Amino acid sequence: MDIFIAIIIICIAIYGVCTSDHLIKSIICLNIVQAAIILLFIIIGSKDGQYIPIMGTDNAGTLIKDIVDPLPQALMITAIVISASITALALMCSIKIYHYYGTLNWSELIDKDVNTHEK
Repeated sequence: MDIFIAIIIICIAIYGVCTSDHLIKSIICLNIVQAAIILLFIIIGSKDGQYIPIMGTDNAGTLIKDIVDPLPQALMITAIVISASITALALMCSIKIYHYYGTLNWSELIDKDVNTHEK
């Protein structure tokens, strides 16, 4: 059931990217897609009845086969850092676009860009 929720969030965010008229809204929707994909990978990597890979006093008798694989979790932490970097870069580029064109509306940006190339 959790996998379906993550997939629904991905679909809603992709719909938001496709229908958004504003650049910042598109960046936010892309950020939601990235977060939902990370959630999906974490859900797929976890198993019911398995323990976290940090061994403590509560589960000292736990066998190796009862431990969740830590690799997907480590990769998703890396994906979170990359996602934050990409979001910061996209927001910085949107500031530059606003200073150059004076708007963040997609249709106005396309019209102004076409007009500058025709001259």
